[in-house]
Amino acid sequence: MLQFGPTIFILLYLFLLGFESSIHANQSNKTNPMQLFTELLKTPWTEAFHDSGMGDWKENWFLDGENAMLKNTSRGLEFFAGPKTLDDAHHAVLWTQKEFKGDLKIEYEYTRLDNEIRMVTILYIQATGSGEPGFDKDIRTWSNARKVPSMRHYFKHMHTYHVSYAAFGMKNTIPGDDYIRARRYMCSDLRGTELDNEYINTGLFEPDVPHQITIIKRNFEIYMHIKNPEKDLLCHFINSKFPPIIEGRVGFRHMFTRSARYRNFKVSVNK
Repeated sequence: MLQFGPTIFILLYLFLLGFESSIHANQSNKTNPMQLFTELLKTPWTEAFHDSGMGDWKENWFLDGENAMLKNTSRGLEFFAGPKTLDDAHHAVLWTQKEFKGDLKIEYEYTRLDNEIRMVTILYIQATGSGEPGFDKDIRTWSNARKVPSMRHYFKHMHTYHVSYAAFGMKNTIPGDDYIRARRYMCSDLRGTELDNEYINTGLFEPDVPHQITIIKRNFEIYMHIKNPEKDLLCHFINSKFPPIIEGRVGFRHMFTRSARYRNFKVSVNK
């Protein structure tokens, strides 16, 4: 009888994983993303988390970074990263205390409060630690290691989806030269971690303009619908290369100097 070692089973798993993600990508490319997104909105969702942004933020969130400022107002939660450019201690990440499994629908109103034309804001979808010593799967257990929330602590030691939006290059000098991009952290570096599709020069996210954002993370895909009073955009990101993300916390990263207001943040699950 043939004997197979663990290596062959790992290779088989990776092959099947790549085959499945390829199927999802091919199906998505053949179907109108807006049609799929609309259908997904109609599926049964159960609300698992809600924060209006008006109560005490510490009841539902915890913070990485000691130079951020958070303020609950009648218009929502105002979140300011530190003011010093190129000082990693002035990044900030706000995490849900609750963890979520499976497919998610995330909804919130986002209003940009800064006038910056550099740096990024990021949505993290279902973050867990690498599981290596010192980086437990539960990211809260090693939050002290992120008092200075340098980006490397996240992409080197977490599994998560990352969506940059209202985002600008570090050396950008052109107002409106923004982008929206998604990644899948692989506990290594950022090279090659981009998901399929990218959106540039969107005409969105002017300061003081409320934007309603709805994200659906399903299997190997992320849909992100952004709408303001004058324009809307559906972004569709496809994970065609990496293992899926299936559980973890949701978080907001503000790089130094970035700020925004968040209102009526909701997470729903599809059981």
